[in-house]
Amino acid sequence: MSGISDPVSNYMAQLRNAQEAEQTYVDIPASKLKRAMTQILLEKGYIKNFVNIDDEKQGLLRVYLKYDEYDQPAIRMLERVSRPGRREYADSDNLPEVKNGLGIVILSTSRGVMSDKEARRFGVGGEVLAKVF
Repeated sequence: MSGISDPVSNYMAQLRNAQEAEQTYVDIPASKLKRAMTQILLEKGYIKNFVNIDDEKQGLLRVYLKYDEYDQPAIRMLERVSRPGRREYADSDNLPEVKNGLGIVILSTSRGVMSDKEARRFGVGGEVLAKVF
């Protein structure tokens, strides 16, 4: 173990594991970044909903997972791109696409956390946090 913690990778692993276990929801330690990423997942239809829960500490995000009529998770792929040891950035002209635009890329930009489509609209680049399909 390297000793470097990566809260975003932990967040994504918790979502994946909860989906594999076909859970209705998962409670994840909250942060501004995770809240922003979860809001994007909600807006793009990858989760049902989420709520903030006060636990007298940092708080929790209760993320309600979404499944189709065949009990398949709405999130088919959730992949971390930029990591603490290897940051990856893209400018507005070179933003990656997921599955020819069917998926999304989540970026941390100077204007906040947003999807690749929003970043293109605003003409900004940033750190490529994750790919979702």
